[in-house]
Amino acid sequence: MTKLRELLAFNMREKRRILDISQAKLARKVGISTQFVAMIELEKKFPSPEMLERLAAALEIDPPELFSMPPSPAGSLRKLYEAVLTDIEQTASVAVEQAAKEAVRKVIAEHIKELEGE
Repeated sequence: MTKLRELLAFNMREKRRILDISQAKLARKVGISTQFVAMIELEKKFPSPEMLERLAAALEIDPPELFSMPPSPAGSLRKLYEAVLTDIEQTASVAVEQAAKEAVRKVIAEHIKELEGE
């Protein structure tokens, strides 16, 4: 089981990475020291509920997201597999439909030529 401090540290680092902001910039936005941000991310300190709300706001997320579990690689791969499979099925369906229409057009055109030739 993952610890709260570990989740908080991971999610703060990940969100900072996504936003491309440093610990110093996050600290300025929240109104705390860079050292305090570092200590949270090193799992040495744990912020108060009010501080968690300020951190979440600075990171542009809802406070509960500070403690959400990161998606598992297997889950992400499964979603990707399903999306690709769905796309392939749709593409294949369209291709088969177009091929069938073209085949019908060709057969009809050949029959018309035969009828006109009689």
